[in-house]
Amino acid sequence: MASAPVVDSVGADGAETVLARAVSELVRRTRFPVAFGGLERDQRIHVTSVVGARTRSLDGLVVEASRGLGGRALVEKRPRLTLDYGSSRSITHDYDRAVLGEGIATLFAVPVMVGARARGVIYCGSWNASPVGDVVARPAFAVAEELSTELRVRDEVERRVARIPLPSESGALSAGTREELRESYAELRSITAGIDDAALRGRLERLERRLAALSSPAPAAADEAGIRLSPRETDVLACAALGSTNAEIAAMLSIREGTVKSYLQSAMAKLDASTRHAAVATARRMGLLP
Repeated sequence: MASAPVVDSVGADGAETVLARAVSELVRRTRFPVAFGGLERDQRIHVTSVVGARTRSLDGLVVEASRGLGGRALVEKRPRLTLDYGSSRSITHDYDRAVLGEGIATLFAVPVMVGARARGVIYCGSWNASPVGDVVARPAFAVAEELSTELRVRDEVERRVARIPLPSESGALSAGTREELRESYAELRSITAGIDDAALRGRLERLERRLAALSSPAPAAADEAGIRLSPRETDVLACAALGSTNAEIAAMLSIREGTVKSYLQSAMAKLDASTRHAAVATARRMGLLP
């Protein structure tokens, strides 16, 4: 069965927003006054965020793989440091105009690893020679790891969304398509449940509502009946719809098994259902689940 085009996206713009937040965190958590960073595209680091700079020389910087300090960090997949950028013999000096134009002496470059791939590089620097010990390195590594987690979530969401099939021209969903749609919906709900980024959560929730509406013959039925499931009740019911046990749902959503039971009972009461299967059927009929 062929997959349809992506229904929605959490794409590049969102990733660059998260990158910008990470760069700001570098300045806040380390003692370095300047931070900048970029994501990798076509074996180049495209710097899109700069914080604390006194000039505009770093704006729009594009760093080739293996070139400069960041290019080496990208290829070697490990942090790189120079205490005196201008005189360093361990790097190429392709970007002296940008880096020295800002007056940077010490520069620390940390690759952002997602799996085995370096997705970008974040830098922190100072205008004077500054030692870089654990006090600086640990928070910089923590910021890089947090950014890695955000990008990994986005990659996973994009992958799952790309697999979601849409109805045929007739508007009918085959049994296989409907089942894949339901599995994708439950997976997206479980991903959303673990995300702290409010903007990303909102985009995923809008996508989830669109998926639920795809297979619902009466998407407004729940509104008309005044039925409102909480996000967690919906999460649990979406997993239950796939035949998952309470223990499996608890593991998927990182909550206690007793909490799963509580949410299921609450959802069943709202839907006036005596079993989880009846609750799922009612939720689907009312457009609350695909």
